[in-house]
Amino acid sequence: MGIWSFVKNAGKSVFGKAEAVEVPASENVKKEIDDLGLDATGLDIQVEGEKVIVAGDTVNQEVKEKVILAAGNLEVIAEVEDNAAAPDAREPVFHPVEKGDSLWAIAAKHLGNGAHY
Repeated sequence: MGIWSFVKNAGKSVFGKAEAVEVPASENVKKEIDDLGLDATGLDIQVEGEKVIVAGDTVNQEVKEKVILAAGNLEVIAEVEDNAAAPDAREPVFHPVEKGDSLWAIAAKHLGNGAHY
């Protein structure tokens, strides 16, 4: 549970045109999530201004995190509020990539072993 911040106007336009800078309706966000092949069964996805609210019960933690990322990576979304539950719930781990990061270093930091991942 929490609020995740994203860079507004840096994501994908759900309208297919870069000049369309209007907040996507909930149905547009749901369609984008569905187009990505994510199983959003049990989730209620709403758009309020520049924020997407994800609530309900999801299949698992992995799907929950992917839905948060998919919603946050839309052009006019600045925040995603996570109110969803998962049977294997744990706090999502997102790593803001910084200059000089490598996949090895990120895996070592978050998963304990860069070589394994």
